[in-house]
Amino acid sequence: MVEQSPSPALVLPRLIVGLGNPGAKYAGTRHNVGFEMVDRLSQRWQIPLKEDRRFQGSYGDGLGAGRRISLLKPSTYMNRSGQSIRSVIDWFKLEPESVLIVYDDMDLPVGRLRLRLSGSAGGHNGMKSAIAHLGTQNFPRMRIGIGATNAPAERDSAVVSHVLGRFSPADRDRINTVIDYATKAVELSLESGVEKAMSYYNGLSID
Repeated sequence: MVEQSPSPALVLPRLIVGLGNPGAKYAGTRHNVGFEMVDRLSQRWQIPLKEDRRFQGSYGDGLGAGRRISLLKPSTYMNRSGQSIRSVIDWFKLEPESVLIVYDDMDLPVGRLRLRLSGSAGGHNGMKSAIAHLGTQNFPRMRIGIGATNAPAERDSAVVSHVLGRFSPADRDRINTVIDYATKAVELSLESGVEKAMSYYNGLSID
């Protein structure tokens, strides 16, 4: 008899984190797509978000897609996001693998999303902080494309201007549609695991 290898355990998120910067001046900017995603889930699942000092962010929990789920938007500013995430997983004794982080990615064009089970920060300061505080790269993440900048200015300055800028009307429409699909991808992740959602949504492109 040939022994069958055990099926890999499903990766089912228990905490969904959106990365962004707090405050009205950053609302709607490219760098705050993660916040927008968590706000959408909060509305869809009717899970209120409230500022929680324990977690250094806006936090809420309830039922999402039939599972108990927590939502978090760190209030620490982007480059210290990991502090907030760490405080939640320590409080609830969660494994890093149960944390799904949603954030913006310049390496993906507007209209694309990409789920992965692990990976590097890819130059994203919020993810650098998350990896440093979680002590591992092995946690799922969802990247939402914001496109790269073609500005002729000095590179670092151009990047900052791009990520802290707002979408054109056409790109805003694409982002709204991508967030709709991203919401469905999260719900599929909760129902059937992140890998299943990857197979359905990683090839998606909104023109």
